[in-house]
Amino acid sequence: MNASGVLLDTGPLVALLSKDDAAHARAVRLFAACRPPLRTCEAVLAEACFLLRTVHAQGPAEVVALGRKAVFEVACPLSPDWSAVEGLLRKYANRPISLADACLIRCAERHDEPRILTFDADFDVYRWGRHRRFQRLDA
Repeated sequence: MNASGVLLDTGPLVALLSKDDAAHARAVRLFAACRPPLRTCEAVLAEACFLLRTVHAQGPAEVVALGRKAVFEVACPLSPDWSAVEGLLRKYANRPISLADACLIRCAERHDEPRILTFDADFDVYRWGRHRRFQRLDA
């Protein structure tokens, strides 16, 4: 695949950094198939730091270290897109959508990027650019 610019969700990031995670080997394989930097948002990083903190104390620092090493970049700041993200949260209110999911949908729109590294099957339902489907790299 050797894809660059792929969107990055929380699940694969947590699995990559947690060797005890059931999906760790899959995450290692998927990250190896992507050329950095992956694109993500601050909400994904906040979720990953929170979840990894429950696994080990250095988890949040390891998330930040991957950013410092340019494995991913924060390509979708929330502040210019308040209305768009609010609209997505309302549109998918019947699904378990998170702020991170809505920000990644908006990131797909801003960067014209359908490929996403996620374990979240809701991205099979979510659409960006009105009706465009995501291409889940783990599927």
